[in-house]
Amino acid sequence: MREPLTGQASPGIREADVLIIGGGLSGNLLAMQLLRLVGSRRIVVVEPRAELGRGEAYSATEPGHTLNGNAARMSVEPDDPDDLTRWLEAHIAHGGWPESAAQSVPVAQLFPPRGLFGTYARQRLSEALVIGSARGSSLTHVRDEAVDMQPHAQRVSVTLKGGEQWQAGAVVLATGMFPAARTAQRQSSGLNTMALDPWDVEALRALPVDARVLIIGSGLTMVDALETLNQAGHRGPIEVYSRHGLLPHVRRQPPAWEDFLDRSPHLRSPLQLMRELRRQCRLAEAAGVDWQAPLDTVRVHIARLWSQATDVQRRQFVRHVRPWWESHHHRSPPQGHSLLQRLLSEGRLSIRAASLQGVERSESGLPRIRLRYRGQAQVSVVEGDGLINSTGIEYDWRRVDKALPRNLLQRGLIQPGNLGLGIAADISGAVLNAESVPAQRLFAMGPPLRGQWWESTAVTDVALQAKALAARLERLL
Repeated sequence: MREPLTGQASPGIREADVLIIGGGLSGNLLAMQLLRLVGSRRIVVVEPRAELGRGEAYSATEPGHTLNGNAARMSVEPDDPDDLTRWLEAHIAHGGWPESAAQSVPVAQLFPPRGLFGTYARQRLSEALVIGSARGSSLTHVRDEAVDMQPHAQRVSVTLKGGEQWQAGAVVLATGMFPAARTAQRQSSGLNTMALDPWDVEALRALPVDARVLIIGSGLTMVDALETLNQAGHRGPIEVYSRHGLLPHVRRQPPAWEDFLDRSPHLRSPLQLMRELRRQCRLAEAAGVDWQAPLDTVRVHIARLWSQATDVQRRQFVRHVRPWWESHHHRSPPQGHSLLQRLLSEGRLSIRAASLQGVERSESGLPRIRLRYRGQAQVSVVEGDGLINSTGIEYDWRRVDKALPRNLLQRGLIQPGNLGLGIAADISGAVLNAESVPAQRLFAMGPPLRGQWWESTAVTDVALQAKALAARLERLL
């Protein structure tokens, strides 16, 4: 067995059967599925973090940064939706997560901290490693960053930032998400040069407790920022600005509702879907059922609907429907929603619809933002003691100032996905080059396939992709 879950650089070209670029949840789940397959294979994961399986989302240290789905919805086992629930039950029974005792709901309805979910994902990987080792497979974690690659007929060469060279029979881009706050975006507003990272707990804690805090973006990332400020004892005013001024709804536990899309295959365009969904929600409310019940039935159809849609229909959705879809579908966990409502009731939190025009530093060195409020032509200026970039995730690889996306795009090895979302690939995950030719040995999964499937970030979606891609790689190799 080769260097399980750790790796050291060595001179010369090193060999692997499958090399996975990215060791967050996507890479973790793919490695887990590969290790469980019959046969011997050398699996390498290139990930700069010390631990596999956590990535950006599940490295969270704040207890208030919880999953936005309850345990029943977040299993990493595509064939066992109750896996996380059972793991949590055992974990709690052995004294773990004592704070859960304060929540008088079944374990399946709990929203565990994201850091705890990362522990669960790592444990499932460790168990798969035991299975794989018994069959002659190995898992090597190389703590480095991939910066370039070159496909060949039978292999793919990968260059790491530290200078190490690898060759593999197949390479998978499991790069996960690029947080907008940690991406040097090519934008004129200057937001990233002045704003704080919403997940930089120490930076947010360093703000004065009575600071006037400005936040750009009103989605789930903003809720995380509120949690961190609250834990730090912040008691000053907080002003949130976003283009539409929409807040995420709270996630509840609605009862089952008939899958109306399954019996209505003729519904395809965004307009048709929205009209029927609104009708179903009205029917639910008239029957005394939570409107979230019909909405939750849509999820299993998203990939099909998005892939079948025309470019015009996709653009219509992104332009006219996306903000409302995000606020209604990507809902806030109860704890974060309770905090948000409390801050609103106290008058400390305000939400305004406005587009960001620019960011600069005032004479006193404080952040100053220029805004155009919705419905107004003139630009207004607002100054605060602190500024947080909570605009969420950057999906457009052309805006990601990192070596690997930049090099792959420049050399035509990949092309942007639909509407500039992620990268283009075929239905099996094989990456398309600039001429739209599918790669033979270069694949992608998870968030990079946002343009292919739209919802390609949720745990259940990524788990299904990992299982299918592992089977595809087994046939290839």
